Amino acid sequence: MKKILFVFPLALLLLAVGCKKIDQLLTFYIEDTQNIKVAGNAVVGLIPVAPVAVTTRSEERFKNEDTRADLVKDVSLNKLTLTITDPNNENFDFLESVTLYISTDQNDRVALASLNPVPTGQKVIDLKPSGAKLDKYLKASGYTLTTEARVKRAVAQDITMRADSRFKVTADPL
Repeated sequence: MKKILFVFPLALLLLAVGCKKIDQLLTFYIEDTQNIKVAGNAVVGLIPVAPVAVTTRSEERFKNEDTRADLVKDVSLNKLTLTITDPNNENFDFLESVTLYISTDQNDRVALASLNPVPTGQKVIDLKPSGAKLDKYLKASGYTLTTEARVKRAVAQDITMRADSRFKVTADPL
């Protein structure tokens, strides 16, 4: 009886560690880069930013990782960084807050990442991922990124930001 009491917790521990190791083996990252443009005539307040259509090429990406879309069980945003690329002398001082959303034709829009307040004096900012489950968006042939930006000072010229995203993808082994 004492052996069973000792072996049972040990077996549970090995099973838990084994599952984590298997998940690590079946986890990979998909990185993507898109450009977002803030129009130069933006005034103080919430401004519209043109949506960005993204082609996922997910079947190709999944194949490169020796898996398929139907085996993908968990997708989440791991990191999203915005970098001002044009004009060269601009920083994020014009922004009060920013939220990026993801959507497809078949699915509702869901928050991807946000930052409020936006720190001053920065050309590069890391947004906080929302933690949303993103399987259906990355499995789709494409999705749309929508940006909501609250501006705290008028923007005189167009500003181009590069959005570098990294999605954590875990596939099922079967």
